[in-house]
Amino acid sequence: MDHVGVLALFDRNMREGAQPDGPDARVERVGRVVRQVASARGWNGVVWSDLDETTADEAIAEQVAYFSGLGHEFEWKLYGHDLPEDLGQRLAAAGFTAEPEETLMIAEVNSLDLDAEPPEGIRLLPVTDAAGVELVGDVHEKAFGTDGTRMRHQLLARLTSEPDTVVAVVALAGDEPVSAARMEFVPGTRFAGLWGGGTVEAWRGRGVYRALVAHRARSAVERGYRYLQVDASPQSRPILERLGFEPLTTTTPYVYTP
Repeated sequence: MDHVGVLALFDRNMREGAQPDGPDARVERVGRVVRQVASARGWNGVVWSDLDETTADEAIAEQVAYFSGLGHEFEWKLYGHDLPEDLGQRLAAAGFTAEPEETLMIAEVNSLDLDAEPPEGIRLLPVTDAAGVELVGDVHEKAFGTDGTRMRHQLLARLTSEPDTVVAVVALAGDEPVSAARMEFVPGTRFAGLWGGGTVEAWRGRGVYRALVAHRARSAVERGYRYLQVDASPQSRPILERLGFEPLTTTTPYVYTP
């Protein structure tokens, strides 16, 4: 893979040319910043910027003032190659809190092993309605220890109004949901994004996560997408590397709460 070329394409398509991630969201370009604005239950944040030492602080202050005026918590999604080099320090000085760093990993779909099947005792259930979304939310809360209310709202909204832009799946052991994940398609680009992949502790290390990646990758192939993108945690990065994903840069959420 041409890392430089693919990263540049990712920046153009998925960040500078970002599309709303739900029906209640809009994407705006304001000066040197591209941001998404949604309801309080949606994702609000900065997805791309073109800044330097002379413009960064003013741009940060403008976004803080804007989202604070809405009363929304928001995220500045910082990538390892973003400029200026001290942008993370500037965000921290402005009151943002850095969350754990992840790795942007990308794979060409045709290079992946798509034959991975779920382990014995596991069946995969496509998620298409509110009942399925509840199962995904249950897994999210057990696997990550965080509230899944926002994720439930966003996923159900997309399945209801934009079903062609998302695929979600839950892994069941009998009737118990033990793993779940989704994939979001970005029309007009070559990229599909893998999101929310999580497995409850008792089922980790058995190949469930790998099966969910393969399941979603097959859907991407069917729809003609070339690249799969994922923000990988330290736990999922080794699995994804074995599957054929390559690390291109890091990504760190900087969160501001008014």
